[in-house]
Amino acid sequence: MSLLFSPLTLPSPRGGLMLANRIVVAPMCQYSAVHGEATDWHLMHWGNLLNSGAALFTIEATAVLPEGRISPNCLGLWDERTEGALRSTLQRARQLAPPTPVCIQLAHAGRKASSAVPWQGGQLLAPEAGGWQPVGPSALPHLPTEPAPTAMDAAEMARVREAFVTAAQRADAMGIEAVELHSAHGYLLHEFLSPLANQRNDVYGGSFENRIRFPLEVFAAVRKAFDGVLGLRLSATDWVEGGWDVAQSTEFCKRLQALGCDFIHVSSGGVSPQQKIALGAGYQVPFARQIRAEAGMATTAVGLITEPHQAEAVLQAGDADLIALARAFLYQPRWGWQAAAALGAQVQANPVYWRCLPREAQAVFGKVAIGAR
Repeated sequence: MSLLFSPLTLPSPRGGLMLANRIVVAPMCQYSAVHGEATDWHLMHWGNLLNSGAALFTIEATAVLPEGRISPNCLGLWDERTEGALRSTLQRARQLAPPTPVCIQLAHAGRKASSAVPWQGGQLLAPEAGGWQPVGPSALPHLPTEPAPTAMDAAEMARVREAFVTAAQRADAMGIEAVELHSAHGYLLHEFLSPLANQRNDVYGGSFENRIRFPLEVFAAVRKAFDGVLGLRLSATDWVEGGWDVAQSTEFCKRLQALGCDFIHVSSGGVSPQQKIALGAGYQVPFARQIRAEAGMATTAVGLITEPHQAEAVLQAGDADLIALARAFLYQPRWGWQAAAALGAQVQANPVYWRCLPREAQAVFGKVAIGAR
């Protein structure tokens, strides 16, 4: 039997979340919100991916504060207005697809906030161009050519921590089943972890214990307020000598597990332009393997896993519990159907689509295809 299409239950204080298979749609920034509000683009995008055959769909990095957005076009969940837009759009999208659990990635971009969208260069925006003053653990810019962020004081850290809590509560109120805290790719929580971005001289900087303190405080505060499935996305390594690495990641994950973390989503990089990433098929899987073996919680592998048999092999080797894909789903929104056909499994789909497959692949839906009259 295919492991990729075997069920998995993610634990939580609420009693766990049953996933029909091990395929996750990873969070993908769409840069298509208006003042933080979800739009018709999101309706189309979410509805499409909720019909993908994946067992869990993750909404893109969603800012917990306006200044925590990566760009002015990023999605937000910080007030009643942004909550209302997200709630309405998600409800409409879910009505167009089989029942599929939804996760939302809550984020603060830290010193990488106030940036242009990628296809417009992705560089820091000046206030006159629609940008704002970013914040970070230290007054160190991401690029040496950029102005420095404002180093966060205790009051700002408390404000951000509470914003994560409130956003999780808003997500819960609209029926979102899981929350993923974004602590990867050079954004705020990752910045606190990495000595490349965090050079504070108080209890939140310097030693490993100090650098993990604020991310753990944020996680603990959200855990206290949210009893659904709660996990974290982590950059396992900075790919820079002297930066955050997989050994520190493993120890950090043990601390997260002790606080009630239900899953860990293992990515890498993003905090430094000096990174030297060893790209290749499944290049981040070894990090997931080590963290899963030592921390012992449900682990998601991601990164250049593009083929069904490749995903199956990762699971069969015991390297991960879940497989997340992002760009593969953008290119092929029915990737889950293709994987089911390749591995002899079944997925749910809207009956409108049942007749789209060739006869030899009809068992993917567990139904006989309906012919046209």
